[in-house]
Amino acid sequence: MDHFVDGNALAGSLRQVFRPDITTAEARCAGCGAVRPVADFRVYTAAPGAVARCAACGQVTLQLVQSPGALWLGMSGLSYLRFPPPGR
Repeated sequence: MDHFVDGNALAGSLRQVFRPDITTAEARCAGCGAVRPVADFRVYTAAPGAVARCAACGQVTLQLVQSPGALWLGMSGLSYLRFPPPGR
């Protein structure tokens, strides 16, 4: 039998992840495997939101759209985000 809890169990850990300056996080492109800080993304803002592309291969890595009732974040073009330890 599987033992699990709901997604609320992630609240503390995710608060640590999304509190730091995300531009300092190391991101790995799911397309080409390049590993660079988020600050190196090429960001396009001419759409209804922002689209970030890998500086190495141009693949879409992140999409961010803000509507009146929500903030939408897609990161399907990333393999991971790695944040520096707190205090660094």
